[in-house]
Amino acid sequence: MQYTEFQSLKLSRLGFGMMRLPVLADGSIDEPAVAQMVDDALKNGINYFDTAHPYHGGMSELVAGKVLSQYPRESYYLASKYPGHQYADTYNPAEIFEEQLKKCQVKYFDFYLLHNVCESSINVYLDKRWGIIDYFLEQKRLGRIKHLGFSAHGDYDNLKAFLNHCGEHMEFCQIQLNYLDWTLQEAEKRYNLLTERHIPVWVMEPVRGGRLAKLSENAENQLLSRRPKDSAASWAFRWLQRLPNVKVILSGMSNREQMADNIHTFSAEMPLTDEEAQLLLDIARDMHQLIPCTACRYCCDGCPQELDIPALLSACNDARFAPNIAVAMRMEALPKDKLPTACIACGACSRICPQHIDIPAIMQEFSGLLSTLPSWKKICQERAEAAKKLKK
Repeated sequence: MQYTEFQSLKLSRLGFGMMRLPVLADGSIDEPAVAQMVDDALKNGINYFDTAHPYHGGMSELVAGKVLSQYPRESYYLASKYPGHQYADTYNPAEIFEEQLKKCQVKYFDFYLLHNVCESSINVYLDKRWGIIDYFLEQKRLGRIKHLGFSAHGDYDNLKAFLNHCGEHMEFCQIQLNYLDWTLQEAEKRYNLLTERHIPVWVMEPVRGGRLAKLSENAENQLLSRRPKDSAASWAFRWLQRLPNVKVILSGMSNREQMADNIHTFSAEMPLTDEEAQLLLDIARDMHQLIPCTACRYCCDGCPQELDIPALLSACNDARFAPNIAVAMRMEALPKDKLPTACIACGACSRICPQHIDIPAIMQEFSGLLSTLPSWKKICQERAEAAKKLKK
């Protein structure tokens, strides 16, 4: 396992992100599977585990605590986050923090983050009325937080503004960083800013919610011809390993196969050549037409229509490439009030989206794409006929 030095600590460069844990048919977390993955991780040298208050509807912290409590506390580093981006009226950092410690079955967090500092949340974190930063600095003084940092989904100016206000108190920053976003979301500028401010970088979304783990056939063939034993995901991780200020790379692993592949990638230094790194940037340029959704699901919480927005955006990506019956069949499985046509364009989703996607516009676009599908027209006709029969 590759390790990196952070202050006096030796951290595994690969961290286990617990946002996309394996789930059962009913949507609940598959705890035995998680236990196996955690055991695989620790046995192979992974010592950094990352969860958060909202992950899996609040269940990720509970499962993390239950599974990790079976191991010596000094054998792992645990990170969680304060969800200041989620609350609109009242903020009680003490209540939430105490709850998180209990759920995770720990007396302290090795790493604790202000979650998702962005355009819609920066004023919450900086508002003196709530005392959020002061509270967590006090918890750090008391030893209940060993290292305090933040995650950021905002643009460059937002990140710079936050650093100007309280960067002196932040020991690390977690940003979305991968070879696709290096130019698409100006991640290079954010990385360089943090490096200039001497703030170590933690990486989230290294394979863009799985999108960089499965490329086009042409792109996959180009990579395989150069490194036959490396997966597409491995290339994405090795690209990040070229950046000296990247200390921890979090992977939201969902099964043991992904865990094994990532352990293989981080088992030895096999850096990309300059030519190979440029190849990935060329592949990224061809992918920029995609809707940059990472399925974080922040958009779903405030949707008055309760739409499964990430699923709809994913289906829209498919329709953009080549409208086909498979897309129509995916939509057929949804009730009418969960289709893209049910979007009322209130904009609540776009305001909280870390990727700054104009989701109402995409829903309108997707509705238009669906209307051009002969198979969808047939499905709609059959639905209408069925409704008429029910009325009779």
